[in-house]
Amino acid sequence: MKRQLVVVGGGFAGLTAALTAAEAGAEVTVHEAHTTLGGRARTAAAPYRTNEGPHALYNGGPHWAWLKRQGLLRPLAALPPAEGLRLRFHSGGVLRRRPPLGLLRLLRHRTAPYDEAFLPWASRLIGEEAALAASHYAAVATFHHDPGSLSAAFTQERFRRSASLPPEAHYVRGGWGALIGRMADRAREMGVVIETGSRVDSLDGLRGGPVVVATTLEAARRLLKDDSLTWHGGRTALLDLVLEERRGDVFAVSDLEGPGWTERFTAQDKTVAPRGQSLIQAQFPLAPDEPKSEGLARAERILDLGFPDWRRRTLHSSDALANARTGAVDPVGTTWRDRPALDRGDGVYLAGDQVAAPGVLSEVSFTSALEAAHMALRTQGARAAA
Repeated sequence: MKRQLVVVGGGFAGLTAALTAAEAGAEVTVHEAHTTLGGRARTAAAPYRTNEGPHALYNGGPHWAWLKRQGLLRPLAALPPAEGLRLRFHSGGVLRRRPPLGLLRLLRHRTAPYDEAFLPWASRLIGEEAALAASHYAAVATFHHDPGSLSAAFTQERFRRSASLPPEAHYVRGGWGALIGRMADRAREMGVVIETGSRVDSLDGLRGGPVVVATTLEAARRLLKDDSLTWHGGRTALLDLVLEERRGDVFAVSDLEGPGWTERFTAQDKTVAPRGQSLIQAQFPLAPDEPKSEGLARAERILDLGFPDWRRRTLHSSDALANARTGAVDPVGTTWRDRPALDRGDGVYLAGDQVAAPGVLSEVSFTSALEAAHMALRTQGARAAA
């Protein structure tokens, strides 16, 4: 009897699980509640192809080789060398070309303790001032208002990966939605049935085989009626801005005086906005009780420095609050192994960016989806053999 798998959720994790299972010869059905696939990896329709916050693929991660092997990785947006030189660092009220030297020294440390906070650990190595700047820089890969208070192991991995030279971060040409589209096309070619607009409120009618729940942790908690499915996450103000293009605008600004990142996505990918327009996306993490307006005010101060006269040049703007939708963060004394387990028992498995899997940002979704699919098929095979 051919093995079967049901996947709830048609985002990056869900499609990864579906492709993995189909490649192993299983019959797969994907249920996506929305009319479009993608989850947090959706890209808005033209003319402004914005992602839900800045999105990047890190070439040091496991999904890079997998996507490449599947023929799904390219086309990627190439970062022009001249633009790469226009990364700026906000420090002392001005934009600087170079970060503090301590940040470069910190890159040499590949490991850090999980049972100590990042800020005191890094302060012993490079001094408190540079360590605080490194903490703020790491917010680009944590979406957290205080990365220095998190596990040193967690924050150091994200600092090192996001600040590595040459850069690990790469961008999907046309936005992440283009990658999702390629993954969905490949899944259908392999016989995967993808049902959009198919909201699943109970697993009772789906139990012809194992199920991978590849949704947000909040949605999984409701679906499985399991109050233990919680973990720590960030809270972030997001800003999308389209300006009249101007020579001299910076490529990106890392705010070293507080957590925040602003990036001109049209610097590397001209397809995400009409000709002559610059698409900028910014993320400024917020404390638990901090209003979105505070994050947007910090973004405006950075825009004043990096994009002169931006208010007059604005053609389009929108903002949003991402609450617990930015991946897991690990407090002191915890690691990824302490997050909700993938195997929920009775043939149900979790995948997503807040579950027990290693990696940075989308790598957690990928790794958990790959492992959840393998676990589900192994369990089904063992039952059939018995």
